[in-house]
Amino acid sequence: MRLLIIEDNQDLAANLCEYLEGCGHTLDAAGDGLTGLHLAVTQPYDVIVLDLVLPGLDGISLCRKLREEAGQGTPVLMLTARDTIEDRVIGLDAGADDYLVKPFSLRELEARLRALARRAEGRGHQHRLAVADLVFDTASLRVTRSGREIELPPIPMRILEVLMRQSPRVVSRADLEAHVWGDSPPDSDALRTHLHVLRSLIDPACSRPLLHTLRGRGYRLAAEDARIR
Repeated sequence: MRLLIIEDNQDLAANLCEYLEGCGHTLDAAGDGLTGLHLAVTQPYDVIVLDLVLPGLDGISLCRKLREEAGQGTPVLMLTARDTIEDRVIGLDAGADDYLVKPFSLRELEARLRALARRAEGRGHQHRLAVADLVFDTASLRVTRSGREIELPPIPMRILEVLMRQSPRVVSRADLEAHVWGDSPPDSDALRTHLHVLRSLIDPACSRPLLHTLRGRGYRLAAEDARIR
């Protein structure tokens, strides 16, 4: 899983990162709410671990902004030292998916994260993806543009799925490689080659281009007039 840890206690954050990386997960970390919110809305994560009390922007406000303003459905596990029913209700009402009271077992934390990721995959990975006139049915692996069927090789098809699920967001090169190849991306410039194949098939000369390269930032799949996020 790719995880975001938003926790201002440096010792706890270091412990979380060390343990979860040891479990094979990829992590980013933020020590304040504003940095955490920026990462959460600009990068793809499987689950976010969010402390309730943070400098700059508290966890409740961050979670509400993530859900209501950014429209993000990434699962959120909220960490707090508060253990009252009222505190739990406030956190869940703000959009948190689970709640863990400090101190907690790292093993239990990791198990809860895996459970949240599984539930999100089950409800969030819809079979029909659409960007403009490009449609991808992930159940049948059928890709069409303006009704014309497109035959894609396996890796360009995987790249397409990642970009369509993130559309209209920009996906960095590193994140795209991680989604396609996990922790072992190829040494060669394979991503560029597969993107070239994908672009040639989904963006023929007579069509409005959907696959865009943003130099220094990454790639996005969207209509040209779609707002960049």
